[in-house]
Amino acid sequence: MASYKVTSTPAPFKSLVPKPVKLSEEALVKVDAREYGALPLQVQPNAEAVNLSAWIASNRAGVERRLLKHGGLLFRGFAVETIEAFRECVEALGAPLIEYGERSSPRSRMSHGVYTSTDHPADQHIVLHNEQSYTLNWPMKICFFCVTPPSGMGKTPLADSRLILNRITPETVRRFIEKQIMYVRNYGEGLGLSWQEAFQTNDRSMVESHCRNASMTVEWKDGGRLRTWQVRPAIRTHPKTGEPVWFNHALFFNLSSLDETVRRSMLAVVDENEVPYNTFYGDGSAIEPHVLDELRDAYNAETVSFPWRKGDLLILDNMLVSHGREPYVGARKIAVCMAEPVGEIVDSASHP
Repeated sequence: MASYKVTSTPAPFKSLVPKPVKLSEEALVKVDAREYGALPLQVQPNAEAVNLSAWIASNRAGVERRLLKHGGLLFRGFAVETIEAFRECVEALGAPLIEYGERSSPRSRMSHGVYTSTDHPADQHIVLHNEQSYTLNWPMKICFFCVTPPSGMGKTPLADSRLILNRITPETVRRFIEKQIMYVRNYGEGLGLSWQEAFQTNDRSMVESHCRNASMTVEWKDGGRLRTWQVRPAIRTHPKTGEPVWFNHALFFNLSSLDETVRRSMLAVVDENEVPYNTFYGDGSAIEPHVLDELRDAYNAETVSFPWRKGDLLILDNMLVSHGREPYVGARKIAVCMAEPVGEIVDSASHP
């Protein structure tokens, strides 16, 4: 694992006497890993009127160090009350926000760079996944903000991608390293996202250009319908820590992960090769049911969760931690920002 020299520059505050003083990071916040375990690490204010965005900006190195160790930080009890304040906290990390492209889930834009976490129906469980791991330039950070907590259920389950990988048998790991994963998507059909929504354009040539640059194969079908497929690694190396991580949508996009009732209803309307998403080994062969069960067991064994409170801000290293969603009741509203495209990190490492 790479090592880092971390420095922390506290933000200036004024005491009751008219002279400037500097408070340590520990004086302004308290960090507690005990309530939910090591993931997420909980950070709370240890003084009144701590400006979270200013604190993050002044302590980026410490935030990054803890994020790379634990994978997730839950900031709770700070006066973060609006979408704008949430975005300021994310921007304080010093990483550019990412517009949601090559979409796979329905989301509504709330503000510049801020979206609803998902618009999937409240009664549906969302399988754990690493955001946009099927792309070539995923976000390194994904951040969530609780605008309105649910009245029941609705937790965001998390799992450490390093520990998931360690639970998968060496034989299965070798198979995925050798074969990789093929993602097949059919857009529209009245079931999934249309290609216009997924690629945010009505121009076929722009879709073809994007897919060509992203090493995706395009097939236009009758009636202007679209199918794409791409082959991606199942395991990636984290560009900052050098650790191998289980980083893919193999389980999330697999047809078997749909609720049984939903799956039966879907297959009553379209053939299996026309479903919105499915995954295979990179050579196009089916991923065996016992392997899919093994992956589910690995995720389940490492899953932790916490109840949302209004104003909570959760920062995840998207490669180190996967996330999902429980079904919920009530008016749950969680905002999300994605930041720090991996391509910029790789490019900067290659060209100092």
